[in-house]
Amino acid sequence: MLPIVDTHQHLWDLSKLRLPWLESAERLNRCYVTEDYLEATRGLNVVKAVYMEVDVDPAQKLAEAEYVLDLCRRDDVPTAAAVIGGQPASEGFRAYITRFKGSRYVKGVRQVLHTESVNAGLCLTEPFIKGIRLLGELGMSFDLCMRPGELRDGVTLAERCPGTRFILDHCGNADPKAFAKGSTARSHDPDVWRKDIDRLAGRKNVICKISGIVARAEPQRWRAADLAPIVNHCLDSFGSDRVVFGGDWPVCTLAATYRQWVTALHEIIRERDEPSRRKLLHDNAVRWYGLD
Repeated sequence: MLPIVDTHQHLWDLSKLRLPWLESAERLNRCYVTEDYLEATRGLNVVKAVYMEVDVDPAQKLAEAEYVLDLCRRDDVPTAAAVIGGQPASEGFRAYITRFKGSRYVKGVRQVLHTESVNAGLCLTEPFIKGIRLLGELGMSFDLCMRPGELRDGVTLAERCPGTRFILDHCGNADPKAFAKGSTARSHDPDVWRKDIDRLAGRKNVICKISGIVARAEPQRWRAADLAPIVNHCLDSFGSDRVVFGGDWPVCTLAATYRQWVTALHEIIRERDEPSRRKLLHDNAVRWYGLD
């Protein structure tokens, strides 16, 4: 079995951190810690993981960063690096993020752009762009987590910040149900999504994370074939050198176990050559995140 580097590992200890969004996500409203992650990934050859911020209370961004950095310093857990939370347009962003300059563990920043509290177009405002350019100066990346209908904003942002590396989360948040033949419940237009993915792939400072899409599939009814059109388009558009794998656990459990997601992905990519599969699952993550 090929080794896996999981570039989208969520963990949260509710005795230490507050996650307001969990109030409306009953199925996820409990602690998910390293021991749970190890159980979920048992036998799948997950050798390293990159922690992904979990949208904590804004007042706890620093506490979250310190929490995960303590994990990264341990040698008995898979967590080897982190993408921490941050608000690039905020007045205190420079002071906040520069404290991590030179950190061997902090690889980037994410602010989820599809929540109700974030105005559409925020990522194209001058303060936001200034913050994103700062990340590039610090050698850090920014994760694009946005609605499918707003991917062109991501293209523009990448164009205006050529010195910053971007990671497109969750295949641009494509919805598998939108790709089903005869579907009348499309949350977005698949053809528009394909074109926008191609535009993002045309920016050499953008890579794509194959993650997240299974969480939007029909629980207990989905198949690997339902995810294949999304995965294959992203792989073909970005190419074998600019794609990485993400588990998106425990959010993936809304529709699938970690094992079911990995098994489905293996099925989708089984006809691709081994070097390409290895790059997706392991090698690209090691290179792009600078993992030892």
